[in-house]
Amino acid sequence: MNATSPAGALLLCRAEPETVRPVAHLLRERMLLAPAGDGWSVLVPEGKPWQGGADASAAGVEPVDRVVAGWATALAVGSTWPVLALWWDGDRAGYTLASGFRRPVGYVWLADGTPAGEDEAMRTFAERLGLDPVLDVQALEELTRPDPDVDARIRLRGLLAVLTRIGLVLPPGLDPDTPGDRLYAAADDRPEAEPVVWTGWRGAVKAELDAVESSRLGPWLRGPRARALAGAQLAAGLPLVLRGLHRRGDGWLLAGVLLAHGALGLAYDRIRGAEGDGRGWPADGRE
Repeated sequence: MNATSPAGALLLCRAEPETVRPVAHLLRERMLLAPAGDGWSVLVPEGKPWQGGADASAAGVEPVDRVVAGWATALAVGSTWPVLALWWDGDRAGYTLASGFRRPVGYVWLADGTPAGEDEAMRTFAERLGLDPVLDVQALEELTRPDPDVDARIRLRGLLAVLTRIGLVLPPGLDPDTPGDRLYAAADDRPEAEPVVWTGWRGAVKAELDAVESSRLGPWLRGPRARALAGAQLAAGLPLVLRGLHRRGDGWLLAGVLLAHGALGLAYDRIRGAEGDGRGWPADGRE
């Protein structure tokens, strides 16, 4: 690495591409999405937010680490899977791991490989990704010790080697050895890569609903379990509302909430089912 090396970044998601796709659309950034091993996906950003080197920094453009940390956090919030942002430029390299609403954890190395992070970050990193608390942590701690023969990109390759033990396999050409300004082209050459395209606010809302439905809450929002719950709320709420109105008591308010929630639940399930059949929101192109 040197001061003229173009910055590069990868977003590694511990989920399959079909799970990552609807959430990635919400970033509204030009990226390519590809599978990256067993239960992993990689997002390759085009890189325009940080291209330009020293001139870009002087112009007030945010550095690559800050940009991709924000993207990783946005992807991970509300998801059941963590996102690891790897980044490098002419001066430094490092990672940021985002997982749900927890505080992101990261580590930095200077270009010559000098560690510039806290050892505790590596242990937290291992814990959140479910790595072996002994063997894998020992391998990660090696990356935090001084070594004059190891530069920052070798450190990143060492980090990736540890992650192969939990299924990560990056496609050829998508690693810290590829110059940052060629990563997107390298991904575009992969037949399994697909573009992440912003489809407008209607598509964004639908993508967000798809993401929520694919989470642990999904069975309670749509499907047989959701319909059963909504039906039970209607069955319990209707007689309570009638009884409360007859007696002019205060309990009918709570019963009304049950009734409304049940009705909305059934309506949501029906509308989303119609969308899946092509009878939902009209695709008229207007936003």
